[in-house]
Amino acid sequence: MIFRVLIAMTLAVLLPMSFARAETPEPAPFSMGNGDSNWIKTEGASRQGKILTFKEVHIEGNGWLVMHPFEDGAPNGDKYVAATYLDSGTNEDVDIEVYKGVSSGEMFIVMLHRDLNENGVFDFVFVDEQNVMDRAVFEGPRMIGHMVPAP
Repeated sequence: MIFRVLIAMTLAVLLPMSFARAETPEPAPFSMGNGDSNWIKTEGASRQGKILTFKEVHIEGNGWLVMHPFEDGAPNGDKYVAATYLDSGTNEDVDIEVYKGVSSGEMFIVMLHRDLNENGVFDFVFVDEQNVMDRAVFEGPRMIGHMVPAP
C-alpha cells in the first residue's frame, strides 16, 4: 500500500511537469539599415532609364546588391527585380538594372546578400520558409537594407 501511495505522489508531482510548456523566447527585434561592416549609401542615388546607381556599397565578402519590389503597397521579399554582383569591400558607383523598368518614386527594398558558395551566380532558391541560398546580410538583428523610392 505504501508503495502505491509513493507512486501516486511521484506521478502527481512529475506528470504536470512533463506537460508544462517551455517558455518561448521573444524573437529578437528586427530592423533594417546600415551596419558597422556592411552598408548601402542610398543618399544621392541616381537613375538613368532602368539603371539605378548607388554611390557606395560595402560588403564583407563577395555578394550581391539586390532589389525587391513593392506589390500592393508592401515589400515582396519572395521576388527580386534586380541584382548586381559586388566584390568584397567598398564598391563605388554601383549600377543595378531593374529588369522590368522603373518609374520615379517607385518603392523598392534594396539590400545585401552574400554569395555563400562563391560561384558568382545569385542563388535565389529558398532553403527554408524565409531564407534563400545566398542569404541576406545581417549584423545582429539588423538586416542591411533600405526601403527606397527610385529617383
